[in-house]
Amino acid sequence: MTLTATYQEEPQINPVDLVEQVVAANDWVFDRRNDEELAAEAPGQWCNYSLYFAWREDMGAMHFTCAFDMKIPPSRRAVVHELLATLNEKLWIGHFGLWEDEGVPMFRHTSLLRGGAGFAPEQVEDLVDIAVTECERFYPAFQFVIWGGKTAAEAIAASLLETVGEA
Repeated sequence: MTLTATYQEEPQINPVDLVEQVVAANDWVFDRRNDEELAAEAPGQWCNYSLYFAWREDMGAMHFTCAFDMKIPPSRRAVVHELLATLNEKLWIGHFGLWEDEGVPMFRHTSLLRGGAGFAPEQVEDLVDIAVTECERFYPAFQFVIWGGKTAAEAIAASLLETVGEA
């Protein structure tokens, strides 16, 4: 007999209900599509980000994406894939990917919630904060690659350049 077989989970609220509470508390526009999905829009410095939460009870997992408000032309997708691989090396949590059908870059992360710990409001806030922070941090790199014709290495170097002092 395994520990999992003998452990009794306490009933928990639907994690999407909790996400809805956090999103509503921030006054973000959202659409509760069903019991397992919620889409919202969060403001950023560079653009508004499309947030999407999907709960899979059978896996005990909350999938989350934070999509940029930009489309990548097919001619620039190869260099964007190179950029994604390089950016992902710099992340501790989540990863960047490309929604191929739409040509939209996004940050993705899945949280495993099995074991009765549930999802706390602070976890939802941290997840969104991390995603938006990373998207804001690398937004210029995507712009440099897509519209500036830069290589992935050039775009990252330019986007991570920190300014010192005042003008």
